[in-house]
Amino acid sequence: MTRLLRIGTRGSPLALAQARMVAEALRTAHGWGPERIEIVPVTTTGDRIQDRPLAEVGGKGLWTKELDRCLVDGRTDVSVHSMKDVETIRPAALVVAAMLPRADVRDRLIGAESIEALPQGARVGTSSPRRAAQLLNLRSDLAISAIRGNVQTRLQKLAAGEVDATLLAAAGLDRLGHSEIGVPLDALLPAPSQGAVGVEVLADNVHVRRLVEAIDHRETSLCVRAERRLLEGLGGDCRSPVAALARLDGDQLHLRAEILTGEGLDVERCDTRFAAGDDEAPIAIARDMLRRASPALRALFAG
Repeated sequence: MTRLLRIGTRGSPLALAQARMVAEALRTAHGWGPERIEIVPVTTTGDRIQDRPLAEVGGKGLWTKELDRCLVDGRTDVSVHSMKDVETIRPAALVVAAMLPRADVRDRLIGAESIEALPQGARVGTSSPRRAAQLLNLRSDLAISAIRGNVQTRLQKLAAGEVDATLLAAAGLDRLGHSEIGVPLDALLPAPSQGAVGVEVLADNVHVRRLVEAIDHRETSLCVRAERRLLEGLGGDCRSPVAALARLDGDQLHLRAEILTGEGLDVERCDTRFAAGDDEAPIAIARDMLRRASPALRALFAG
């Protein structure tokens, strides 16, 4: 009897859509029928806590710890993650064996045609320190209001008038069939790993690891790994506003990044190139950014 492959995922509509994308990629790569894969929804702490920003109650680990436990306990064979929600330092027992081709990395503004078009003092709903700092850097008059929940919940809060506008990831909207919603913001650098879906496995499960590696998109993996290494070099946490985007250009990576204070007053940026696959370069870039940063900005990345 052929063994079933069990995919662990959060139970939100977006997470389930991403798990189905991984399942389809695996079926295509290996010529499997639908009976070979089971999608196993797992409720995470991050899904249960909806009344506070995650930065206040444990950060990105709240999205992953239950999925990690299922993987280690053998209840699932792989975990599917939005890579921007995965902690920079992962348990040694786990490895991201593949990433799907990256989707649109941009944020979309919903509620206005542009950031400039927002009314004076407009209330913008976001719980992302990065988005809040970037908005305030451009428009210090804006009022940031913390909102959480899945895409539909946030859209409902906007429709109910709780906020005047909000920002959502274009990739998530597209994967949910909402490509018509919102205005893409080219001016804002995205969160590190935004738009990338990763597939994590037990590091010592050679059989499953090889199956998953067959669907890896090399360009996405190289770029996301560089962005995550930059985060590691910065040493910040989920309260530290960071944006980063790497692009593959021949045999080099073009990396743009910025770190900001929470009110967007202080910003330090980089725009540089280095050899693709050089895992030490992003660490050195991060340290140089911190060396050049103001004391107030540097203090946010003391971890």
